[in-house]
Amino acid sequence: MVKIAFIGAGSTIFARNVLGDCMCTPSLRDAQIALYDIDGVRLEESQVILEGINRNVNESRAQIRTYLGEENRREALEGADFVVCAVRVGMQEHGLIDFEIPKKYGYRQTIADTLGIGGLMRGLRTIPLMEEFARDMEEVCPDALLLNYVNPMAIVTGYLQRYTKVRTVGLCHSVQVCSEKLLKSLDMEEKLEGRRETIFGINHMAWLLDIRDKEGQNLYPEIRERAKRKNLEKHEDMVRFDYIDKLGYYCTESSEHNAEYNPFYIKSRYPGLIEKFQIPLDASPERCRKIIEGWEEEKEKILDGGQITHERSKEYASRIMEAVTTGEPAKIAGNVINNGLIENLVPDACVEVPCLVDGEGVHPCKMGRLPVHLAGMNMTNINMQLMAIEAARSRKKEDIYRAAMLDPHTAAELSIDDIRRLCDELIEAHGELMEMYS
Repeated sequence: MVKIAFIGAGSTIFARNVLGDCMCTPSLRDAQIALYDIDGVRLEESQVILEGINRNVNESRAQIRTYLGEENRREALEGADFVVCAVRVGMQEHGLIDFEIPKKYGYRQTIADTLGIGGLMRGLRTIPLMEEFARDMEEVCPDALLLNYVNPMAIVTGYLQRYTKVRTVGLCHSVQVCSEKLLKSLDMEEKLEGRRETIFGINHMAWLLDIRDKEGQNLYPEIRERAKRKNLEKHEDMVRFDYIDKLGYYCTESSEHNAEYNPFYIKSRYPGLIEKFQIPLDASPERCRKIIEGWEEEKEKILDGGQITHERSKEYASRIMEAVTTGEPAKIAGNVINNGLIENLVPDACVEVPCLVDGEGVHPCKMGRLPVHLAGMNMTNINMQLMAIEAARSRKKEDIYRAAMLDPHTAAELSIDDIRRLCDELIEAHGELMEMYS
């Protein structure tokens, strides 16, 4: 019997998608599912929803058990074949700190979970806990495969792959929907069926390098023409369409994310850019506020009076588990250590590339070189990510300052002295979650 441990099972929507997918997968339907969280209320809500799915679509074949609190974590992990992790350290309270304090310095963000000063702080307070999970896994389920969904993806996954013995692949859902969203937004839906594409780079900035229709015709000339026309009017994806115009290629994650991954769009000297490119400042806190306020209503919709059901989503997790369990190969996009997979990115970068999965695990594919300017864009992010990983390893404030200094948006907006002051203020505000840094 396959055992799946879900760490952070209070992430109810995500747990529903991933574990609901497993219940829709023949080789995983009889799984033992261990739900772990430190929030008893959210854990119980997830249990109710998943038991409903198990009953309605899976004839109650899965065995679902809950484990609450740190004292029960090792039991939840013990003997697991797969561990899915979807935690958020500090939750909304500390996420708001990452937005509010930087505003005092004139520094503005949209999502702040991947890069920038917010992504840096989130990574530094997340890695110590993730390392605890990894040490537990090394003892009680050393052969398990960790499917990491925790942001900042490249920082957290890169640390785990370099400094623990746990088999880890980082997963995101932006690759699966990248070209579909692009073609639909350009009224090219007729090109969706049978399309072929090549995507690789880093998480949230992997590049759609080639896209062809089912006859093998290159779609990029038409995409570039339509995207330039569409950006004459306001819409939600203007930053990435500007990438197509200025860099020649589309990338995987949304415009609201990519607006803060570079020095080009959120600039205090050019406030008109915010309106021009429809950049939603403070998008993450506002989204979280709406989710929290509307959760009870949303929960009732999900439960649907006991009739809750589920159809397999596009998430990779169940497909990886299925491939490892059955030996039938699957193709995914995974976040792994580079080691020459992308020739013109540094070896220790965490990159996002196509991977084949089979009964032996995850096998990343060697992809060659990126166009030089796209590799350069990736390296501006990788520089900060690697320094953040070093700061998490050394636990030194000086390395935190250096990571912030290497971040493209932070360096474009703040002086070195203000960067250091901002880091100090954030470290103090996060209290015990970052007290290990000195």
